[in-house]
Amino acid sequence: MHAFLSFLFLLLLAAVACGVGVVVIYNQLVRLRQEAKNGWAQIDVQLKRRHDLIPNLVNTVKGYAAHEKETFDAVTNARARAASAAVPADRIKAEGELTGALGRLMAVSERYPNLKANENFLALQAELANTENRIALSRQGYNNAVTQLNTSIQCFPAVLLANYLGFNPGLFFESSAEDNQLPTVNF
Repeated sequence: MHAFLSFLFLLLLAAVACGVGVVVIYNQLVRLRQEAKNGWAQIDVQLKRRHDLIPNLVNTVKGYAAHEKETFDAVTNARARAASAAVPADRIKAEGELTGALGRLMAVSERYPNLKANENFLALQAELANTENRIALSRQGYNNAVTQLNTSIQCFPAVLLANYLGFNPGLFFESSAEDNQLPTVNF
């Protein structure tokens, strides 16, 4: 009888340990998922800031290069697609397109010396460069959080529970080839 009670106690102790382990894993995955969401929210703030700068930049360039309608339309349409993208994967793609369109807008500005000397344009250009740097820092923080989440989901013993508990790998906000080159901001 004593052996049976000892066995039952050990079984109960093992069940409690497993339960505590599941709770610890779950809480860790929740924390990591929240860090990734926070990282995305930081990116979103900076992207909205960039979206707010774009109309002023386009209007300033329009004053000097009114015949560049195709470039202005490309920037405006890319901004609209980026602002309306609801899913992070769509947003990432749309932001890459917007970055390319902004690069083409900056290339247009290179052809107009009077525009490059305009104080308003220079201030907007500097603000855009500052915002692009903030986006890059936010992207790095987000991608670090996603890396931690994805690593935890794939490590033992969390790999046994993550999918069952509703945890999926996060998407990286990767830069495209255009992101690595554009927009070029020259002073």
